[in-house]
Amino acid sequence: MTDFQIFSIVLAVLAVAFVLKSIKIVSQSDIYIIERLGKFNRELSAGFHIIIPFLDVVRQSITIREQIIDIPSQSVITKDNVNITVDGLVFCKIQSAKEAIYNVVSFHKAISSLAMTTIRSEIGSMQLDETLSNRESLNAKLQLELSDAANNWGLLVTRVEISDISVPSDIEEAMNMQMKAEREKRSIELNAQAEKEAVIRQAEAVKQSEFLKAEAIERMADAKKYEQEKIAEGQQKAITIINEAIAKNQNSAEFLLAKDRIKAFSALASSDSKDKIVVPYEATELIGSLSILKDILQK
Repeated sequence: MTDFQIFSIVLAVLAVAFVLKSIKIVSQSDIYIIERLGKFNRELSAGFHIIIPFLDVVRQSITIREQIIDIPSQSVITKDNVNITVDGLVFCKIQSAKEAIYNVVSFHKAISSLAMTTIRSEIGSMQLDETLSNRESLNAKLQLELSDAANNWGLLVTRVEISDISVPSDIEEAMNMQMKAEREKRSIELNAQAEKEAVIRQAEAVKQSEFLKAEAIERMADAKKYEQEKIAEGQQKAITIINEAIAKNQNSAEFLLAKDRIKAFSALASSDSKDKIVVPYEATELIGSLSILKDILQK
């Protein structure tokens, strides 16, 4: 093999290596930072790219997927001087790969350290009860504080989660006793409210019953009044008819009186009592009544 052939083979190998070195294929979820002669040149997104070997260098490959940054557990003192242990997670995404690489040494460590500092600051201004009950509000405050700094690093903080808040055992026991007392108090209040409502309902029922009774009595009184009025009207009409008859025939009145006397004496006569004797007050009146009755019947 001649020197020319050897040179050709070496040249071909170098050419192939040069071509392979110049080809860069970036996956869907990554971004390549390209530097040319030590200076930022451009970003390579997903797809096929060609660079200049030895002049262009891939400084770093960075993912654009959402990343989870752990917040180490730390001891924090609340506003009411209770020592608690807190840890959490920060969820973020790369918005600018250039800023994430060149504006901070390690954005993972920076976000983690800033989150720890922010947690101490926020919880230090809150009571223990507020810290435990308003965890969502605390998460929102932490996200807001971290977002301001993360924007300078090309990051978007999507959310912050305080995953665990641990309190000392004696404080936890006292809180459990307080919660138990609150539940018992609430139970007593509910029972008292139920009894109060039952008494009110019973009183309303009695009131309604009395109202219905009064209404029924009033209706009965109205009915009795109506009945008496109708009876009075009937009696008035009967008296009017009798008066008219008397005015036309005087004997008619005597006839009616005689008829009533005879009816009364008949009732007394049919009585089972044997110890009584019925004697008219004036025998002549009875005889007169019979004569009047006879005259009328003859007519």
